[in-house]
Order: sequence, then structure tokens, then C-alpha cells
Amino acid sequence: MSGEVICVARKASHGPKKKPQLVIRLVENHGVEGDAHAGATVKHRSRRRQFPDMANLRQVHLLQAELFDELAEQGFAVTPGLMGENVTTRGVDLLGLPKGARLRLGEEAVVEVTGLRNPCIQLEKLQAGLMAACLGRGPGNEPLRKAGVMGIVLKGGEVRAGDPIGVELPAGPHEALKPV
Repeated sequence: MSGEVICVARKASHGPKKKPQLVIRLVENHGVEGDAHAGATVKHRSRRRQFPDMANLRQVHLLQAELFDELAEQGFAVTPGLMGENVTTRGVDLLGLPKGARLRLGEEAVVEVTGLRNPCIQLEKLQAGLMAACLGRGPGNEPLRKAGVMGIVLKGGEVRAGDPIGVELPAGPHEALKPV
């Protein structure tokens, strides 16, 4: 399985609408340099209040551009960075990856997938109905969260649009992704 980086983005403050960049730098065990969610401990505002010393499993947010295609069919206008992702991808089934999958972004950077992003109310503030559109139901009526995956930086490096994405699956058995 391989894909391509479509866009990279960051934002120094919390909230969606990250600004697309020509290049971002991933820093080992830290995240995206200059991004509000970077750091070894949790930066998500509600979690930080409750568990300030908890490990940051949300250093990098990756979102599949295929979701934009699906949302466009429903009348939503979503562009890279708008939903708060750092890396927009195409050609990799991010939501189908197991926990611990490693994504090689470009020549150097490696991100380990830690879990799913849970769509939050901030999406609703962008466009009415967007949060619900990022949720669904699977074959067994289980909830489907479509708002991308979260990961930690195992190896730093620069990442830019056009970079290839390589996928390395962990040794089995594979554990399905859960929200982090």
C-alpha cells in the first residue's frame, strides 16, 4: 500500500483551519514544529485539563483526501487543512490501518498511527452538518469515524505535498483503531 501527500498544514493556535504550508518539519516524539498540538504530553485542551501528564498520542493528524470527495457529493466544500489536519493524503486507506502501522512520509519522516480522530463540534462551526457527515455506521451498526487518524512521530524530517507515503504494517495480530 502506498500513497501521496496532497497537502501539509500547521497552526500555532488551537482550532481547525490550519494553514497549508510548502513544507512542515516533523520532530521526533514532538509532532509538527510550530503546531499547537506538538509536544510529548497531551495538548488537546479538554484532555490536558484532566490529564496534563498524559502522553500525547495526537502529535500529527492525518486525513484522507478521499473524504473531501465524499463530502463534496453531499454539498460540503472542504479543502486541505480546514478540518485541522497536518497531513492530507491520497491513496492510503488511513481508516483501515491497524494501530501501530507506520507511515513513511517523504524520505525521512516516520509516523506511527495511534488511533482515530473523533469528529468534534468544531467541525460543526465550519459548516452546519459537517460533524454528522464525518460519522457513519459500519456493517454491524458500529460507529464509523471518518475524520482521519492520529499519530506520533518516530523519526523526524521534512514533509511536503507530492511526497510519497509508504505503509508498514505491524506484526500481527492487528488491533483495530479506536479514538484517541
